[in-house]
Amino acid sequence: MNNGLNAQSDPTVQPVPASVVEAVDAADVTLSNPKWAVIALGSNLGNRMETLQGAVDALGDTPGIRVKAVSPVYETEPWGVEPGSQPSYLNAVALVKTTLPPSSLLERGHAIEEAFDRVREERWGPRTIDVDIVAYADVVSDDPVLTLPHPRAHERAFVLAPWHDVDPEARIPGRGPVADLLDGIGRGGVTPRPDLELRLPE
Repeated sequence: MNNGLNAQSDPTVQPVPASVVEAVDAADVTLSNPKWAVIALGSNLGNRMETLQGAVDALGDTPGIRVKAVSPVYETEPWGVEPGSQPSYLNAVALVKTTLPPSSLLERGHAIEEAFDRVREERWGPRTIDVDIVAYADVVSDDPVLTLPHPRAHERAFVLAPWHDVDPEARIPGRGPVADLLDGIGRGGVTPRPDLELRLPE
């Protein structure tokens, strides 16, 4: 008896759908190949430092995310509004390794904002917490839901300064080295706060 022939003709053997194979392959690649992402954090309402630390801890509590570094804290004048019309911000940058795709990382960022009662009533408005994905590996995307890298990161010292502190060799895809970009715009409006320090999640 030809066992091989019988195995092939066994009516209980079903081919695995191509979509399942692709999904498993994608999961395999993701799990074995975590990506670096850069996340900018900012707060100018409530207990700003407590909120920043809470956001870092929430990122660290997320399956598929490991917070590998947090920057020094900077105090920053609000962007895009009349001077003195809002409280100043505390800003920082977190470097994470993640197996989440960019869309899921964005969803997690929005969930953290909602957990801290972020209100989106006006552009450039004050907020308890901002969680922005600045860069995700070398991905360049003009998706309006999540443009990568962040379309204005290269002109914001409150992103570039803390990012440069934790990764002096960092580059923004399509824009060049963070160090050069920071030199180009200067550090006006951002003040180091060495008296404040964020902790890595335990």
